[in-house]
Amino acid sequence: MRFLIIFLLASQSIFATTEDWGKTGHRTVGEIATTVLSKKVLKKIEALLDGESLALVSNYGDDIKSDKKYRKYGPWHYVNLPLDGNYSLETANPKGDIIQGIQVCINTIKDVNASKAEKAFHLKLLVHFIGDLHQPMHMGRPGDKGGNDIKLKWFGKSTNLHRVWDSNMIDDYGMSYSELAKESPRLSKRARKEMMQGTPLDWMKEGHKITKKLYEDLPEDGRLGYEYAYKYTSVMRNQLQKGGLRLAKLLEALFG
Repeated sequence: MRFLIIFLLASQSIFATTEDWGKTGHRTVGEIATTVLSKKVLKKIEALLDGESLALVSNYGDDIKSDKKYRKYGPWHYVNLPLDGNYSLETANPKGDIIQGIQVCINTIKDVNASKAEKAFHLKLLVHFIGDLHQPMHMGRPGDKGGNDIKLKWFGKSTNLHRVWDSNMIDDYGMSYSELAKESPRLSKRARKEMMQGTPLDWMKEGHKITKKLYEDLPEDGRLGYEYAYKYTSVMRNQLQKGGLRLAKLLEALFG
């Protein structure tokens, strides 16, 4: 029994370091999308996913990482860019990246010859990748693995820049995914429409501007706490909201 407890605790520690946006963040994106989708589209999605919700499948992209047969999808979770770099398909990773991955998912869902299983698989990935696209450190520098090599202290505990944005801020905020979705900033119809404009490439470029700021705004002592949380929690919440609304936009276009 003692061995089992130790194993479970160790396993939780390992898995906690491998998530993107954390489970709560991804579920929030899925839940926000669900709240704004039309009933017709939701019905089609539920049929394709055999009744599973967008919030439930939103972490599928991370859940399959440990399976070797899905290793090729690893690079699809991010795109590494120099702070002053511009994205180009000509110079993009030949193994794929988040922009290429999102397009493959869209193409497969639209393919009339794709099976239900193929469409469902790529829909689950699409939900996850749109979440990742709105986590600023998924557009981080290649030299430090998107901030993973930048060691920091979060309220005295060891972490890194990437993990601060994946999970530390969300977890310490202390809200469930349904609470985060429900308490999203209130938007006028015009503001919501404006937020949903653009393409995944536009959204990546927008997010990369935040990424630059995050690199520039690191304290010399590497200690982050209340001041950083106060400054950036609203940014984190806005990114989750953008992810959810933009996911809904794509799904309306695919299933409407």
